[in-house]
Amino acid sequence: MRMLDLIAKKRDGFAHSAEELAFISAAAARGGVPDYQLSSWLMAVLQRGMTKAETVALTDAMARSGRTLKRVSRRPRVDKHSTGGVGDGISLALAPLVAAAGVDVPMMSGRGLGHTGGTLDKLESIKGFKVRLPVSQVERIVKTLGVCMFGQSADLAPADQKLYALRDATATVPARPLICGSILSKKIAENLDALVLDVKCGTGAIFQDEAKAKSLAKDLIATAEALGLKCVGLLTSMDQPLGRTVGNALEMRQAIAVLHGDASCPDYLELTLTLGGWMLHLAGKARSWDEGAERLQGRIADGSALTVFKKMVKAQGGDPRVADEPDRLPSAKRVSEVAASRDGFVIGLDALTVGRAGVALGAGRDKMEDALDFGAGIVLDKKVGDRVRKGETLAWIYASDAARSARGRELFEQAVRIGAARPRVRSVVRRVWR
Repeated sequence: MRMLDLIAKKRDGFAHSAEELAFISAAAARGGVPDYQLSSWLMAVLQRGMTKAETVALTDAMARSGRTLKRVSRRPRVDKHSTGGVGDGISLALAPLVAAAGVDVPMMSGRGLGHTGGTLDKLESIKGFKVRLPVSQVERIVKTLGVCMFGQSADLAPADQKLYALRDATATVPARPLICGSILSKKIAENLDALVLDVKCGTGAIFQDEAKAKSLAKDLIATAEALGLKCVGLLTSMDQPLGRTVGNALEMRQAIAVLHGDASCPDYLELTLTLGGWMLHLAGKARSWDEGAERLQGRIADGSALTVFKKMVKAQGGDPRVADEPDRLPSAKRVSEVAASRDGFVIGLDALTVGRAGVALGAGRDKMEDALDFGAGIVLDKKVGDRVRKGETLAWIYASDAARSARGRELFEQAVRIGAARPRVRSVVRRVWR
């Protein structure tokens, strides 16, 4: 087989065989084909698309391009994937919470880029916490604790690691078959029984249009189920930030507070319990998602979820004392207040602009090589639907220098809209697809 012939075949609109896609996946994982040819093929896929059968075959080949996690216990194994948003630190509380209910959660996560945050960056705000682990250690931690939160390695779905880097550099990220292959190949490499998808829609999401988000969810579910993976998709709102914090250590603090029983972030708690409820239901640990959500509330109330979190942090080299002493997490040197300019109600809090404010403060990256300020970010006192008085605090801005603080503040103020009438506030979960 020659890569040149496969590029021409896709360029001319023909479908690949499973064997041809396995060849391309192996070439991406092991080398032997130059980057410029892989990049040309990616562009051909973007332009010509793929059939459902091709998408399934590509995903399967990418998942098998390296090792898969061994089954190390008899517990069911389930994971969750989010398409990304602002303030979306759900995984930090969700993974140990679901593990406390008797389900194994090997959670392979990524870093933030642009206005969206990354789970690995948030975990690394805990001193010493290691996210780059050998597969054998991931398997050992999952066997012992039921949960491990880690980053992709050269051993797990290496074809995706290569192709994703090329997609990012060649403007081919939007290709739908490649999105499906990237998301699902990593999850299938985890050797899961089931997967819950959190597909976000709104100004701070990849898809601002609900129809496009629905289409992606349907494609992901169909591809997963064709490969024998039970899957459910939730459409969730990302028009304003999730919860009340944006920034790595700040979102870590919020997750810890939730595990302690703090219910002051209703949208964050709703989504955590809904996603987790579906995870338990698909795992056979609950008859319905809402029964699963009730079980998870019990794991918060009895302290077992917090205990699992502490043990996970310790097992991955971090300081478990942060679970009871969150002030051990990094904090920015400079804190300033943003006050309301008039009386009324918060009618808008644009998630994209708030996310960009977080990047300006140092909490996110414009480029992968950018250094993070783990303590930087935003704490929201008010969200959409809340009444405000002129001069009342809307948010707190955390930064390490005056210039970053000023730029982040300027962007945040552009994100806020105050009106005379209270707006209708929708549930964060819009719909569920199976």
